[in-house]
Amino acid sequence: MRYLGIDLGTKTLGVAITDSTGMVARPLKVIRFPREEYDVALKELQEILKEYSVAKIALGLPKNMDGTEGFASKRSRNFKEKLEKITTIPIVFVDERLTTIQAENILLEADMSRKRRKSVIDGVAAVLILETFIKMEENK
Repeated sequence: MRYLGIDLGTKTLGVAITDSTGMVARPLKVIRFPREEYDVALKELQEILKEYSVAKIALGLPKNMDGTEGFASKRSRNFKEKLEKITTIPIVFVDERLTTIQAENILLEADMSRKRRKSVIDGVAAVLILETFIKMEENK
């Protein structure tokens, strides 16, 4: 049983996937699209969903540090609505506060160049979202 993790940005969509056991997450792809043209991202995401047998999707929900939701949260909620129109796979929101900072720190520790970090950071953030989701599933 595979899970998919998504980190949504205004121009990129970081995608991570688990192995067939649903336990080990890895970056799969960073989908790039024109600013806020999410239909382009959804089309590519639909192809990924066809290729892999995904049981659930973990979609990052960016919250403010005080737990409130802002514009970025609304963007994720709108994306979820669009995604639900192209798939019946259950979609679960995962609090993604600080995932980009954590991803940046991981990549800095790996001594990765700024250019390389920029190209992979969204995929690493998607892995962190997916790992949080896996822990949530284990604690059910």
